[in-house]
Amino acid sequence: MTASEPGASAGISLRPIRGLPLFHAGDDLADAIARALGAAGDRLADGDVLVVAQKAVSKVEGRTVTLSGVTPSPAAEQAAERAGKDPRVVELILRESAELMRVAPGVIIARHRSSQVLANAGIDASNVEGGDTDTVLLWPVDPDASAARLRRALSQRFGARIAVVISDSLGRAWRMGTMGTAIGVSGFKPVRDRRGEADLFGRILQATVIGLADELAAAASLVIGEAAEGTPAAVVRGAVWEPDDQAGLAELLRPLQQDLFR
Repeated sequence: MTASEPGASAGISLRPIRGLPLFHAGDDLADAIARALGAAGDRLADGDVLVVAQKAVSKVEGRTVTLSGVTPSPAAEQAAERAGKDPRVVELILRESAELMRVAPGVIIARHRSSQVLANAGIDASNVEGGDTDTVLLWPVDPDASAARLRRALSQRFGARIAVVISDSLGRAWRMGTMGTAIGVSGFKPVRDRRGEADLFGRILQATVIGLADELAAAASLVIGEAAEGTPAAVVRGAVWEPDDQAGLAELLRPLQQDLFR
């Protein structure tokens, strides 16, 4: 199958999954995706990669928080004053983070407890019911586990070997704008190590390690959208990936000892 073939993909297709509902806590996300595919006369096949937006996953897992029920700690009050943010939101950022790496006016960069570095520990109110008043959404407790549950359910439903990526729109160091980025993976190696392979002129590659999971998330974000599209999932077909039932997103994260900017 495509996943085991060496070299670059011969071409990929991106298919948004239309007709998905607005999700709420306790909804069966895998069943909704399978039903939407079936309604469109489609199905998942061997080698497909399902990319699902984090917000859909967080909603069904009950990760919505009402700010009126959050009491800020002194540390949250202090950081909120420096950043000019709601102290209740900052309290949630602290709870979700291993550390706050930078706090400045309008900005909090945190190392999430999953070891990923991003603004506000992934806490957001966009595309969240009540987000304009008193409600925010946290990341899944364990994005890799969320991806694994989806993969198991849908692999069984369709009888296909698939991979799953949970994605979110994250900012990037030294770049403007956000980009679809993997925050959880299941079923494949999230990096593709091409060191030791030869280039066009026979030179052996020394440092080429590809962030495959991020590339898949970014590609899918082109059809998932960021605003009112209401399409939180897409299928990527034709990508080259290496099956691995044990790999997680940690393989994609640079070790702390290699952080040159701390």
